Amino acid sequence: MARPKRSIEDRLLEAQVAINNSLGNPVILDAVTLFGYDEARLQAARTLYDEAMALVAAQKLEYGEQFEATATLQAAWDEADLAYKRALKIARIAFKGNEKARNALRLSGIRKKSLSGWLEETAVFYTNMLATPEFIAAMTPYSYDQAKLEAEAALVDAVATAKAIQDKERGEAQEATKTRDAKLDELDRWLSDYKKVAEVALDESPQQLEQLGWVVAS
Repeated sequence: MARPKRSIEDRLLEAQVAINNSLGNPVILDAVTLFGYDEARLQAARTLYDEAMALVAAQKLEYGEQFEATATLQAAWDEADLAYKRALKIARIAFKGNEKARNALRLSGIRKKSLSGWLEETAVFYTNMLATPEFIAAMTPYSYDQAKLEAEAALVDAVATAKAIQDKERGEAQEATKTRDAKLDELDRWLSDYKKVAEVALDESPQQLEQLGWVVAS
């Protein structure tokens, strides 16, 4: 049976206890120094631990920014989609029987569900609407003048911008996770080697080994 995966918090705590108590206990420090783990080497390990802690915090921050970007995108999409659906209903009335408008504005058919499809669909609708004076003229009696159509087109642009920001934040969060994991693995490797050496150095003082956080079988 595979061992359960340890949490990041447990991995960090184990390293912190081993490093700090080695440095803080002269008996342990003297013992492991004889096997190459002197104060300077343990201080380097503390620096490695600090780097891992910083990267854990940075990764959490990046994911917080990603979640915020996702919420911002959803809010922008909801607002723009509501406006678009209303405009679409009015356009279907205003251009009833108008094949040119039906094709140019894509008034027929089922609306796309994906964000990418929605962005393409709404871009066609507002771009062609605003580029065709006769279309604007036909919508104006329904209180959809050029200013209102431009404002709604801006809402669509805001969604595209929010999507780009979300993509950026997602990439940064993934990269932060990769960097964090690499540093944690480096810390784990150091600790694994140090534990083996400490077991040799302190083989006659099991209570000292337990001070490093490793339980010795009695």
